[in-house]
Amino acid sequence: MANNGTYPTVTVRIQRFDPDTDKKPYLEDFEVALKPGTTVLDALHEIKTHQDGSVTYRRSCRHAICGSCAMHVNGKNELVCKAPLKDRLDRKGRIVIRPLPYLPIIKDLVVDRSSFWEQYLRVKPWLVPPEDVPEKEFRMSPEEVAALNNAETCIMCGACYSSCQVIALNKQYIGPHALLKAFLRVMDPRDTIPGERLADLDGGDGVFRCHTIFNCIDACPKNLNPTQAIETLRKLAQKRQAFEEARVERQKHLNEPIPAR
Repeated sequence: MANNGTYPTVTVRIQRFDPDTDKKPYLEDFEVALKPGTTVLDALHEIKTHQDGSVTYRRSCRHAICGSCAMHVNGKNELVCKAPLKDRLDRKGRIVIRPLPYLPIIKDLVVDRSSFWEQYLRVKPWLVPPEDVPEKEFRMSPEEVAALNNAETCIMCGACYSSCQVIALNKQYIGPHALLKAFLRVMDPRDTIPGERLADLDGGDGVFRCHTIFNCIDACPKNLNPTQAIETLRKLAQKRQAFEEARVERQKHLNEPIPAR
């Protein structure tokens, strides 16, 4: 089928669910013109603007920065703002869009991420710096920066969290997103409470609850490695006292220039 004789059309199947009127979720089909450069988010905009204004989803920046538009597309979590529509079609020219799994549905493609944010806040994701703050800056070595493994680039989209099968069974599990942020702070030489952080992560719903299935790696739109971060935290938790002592010693020299190599 063609659209005004110009562009071919494709079928976008959206999972619909309004808790006020529906007993269970169902799929609804929409036809969208496959124009050059169309993303999955563009298709949703087209549907909401011109076909059904009640279709509900989250989105904001449209540049894979805010993490708002994470959805379950053809069986995989991803950011729909950066997903080319033409690359997500099956052989029959269809795409299926569902909300992120393992989370309560508010409406259509919007989920309740309360548990996600609760676990994030639990790990105290903010930096706790030394009392003696330098006038200009702390000095970190290139090796210390590299050890963070770009964890600071996590955009909290929830793709890893809702792909985790442990979360599906146990909402008390801290989750890969929060553990990645905890890793970021534990590995930061400026942070003064690594021992406290590691002690909290050492419980039954922390780093040792991870089953190492690697779903979180596959789901991450920023190509981060939460599983590796969790494994590092496991090792550090087992030698927490020595790690704390090394951190105290390191912070005595944070204001000093890094020696040339």
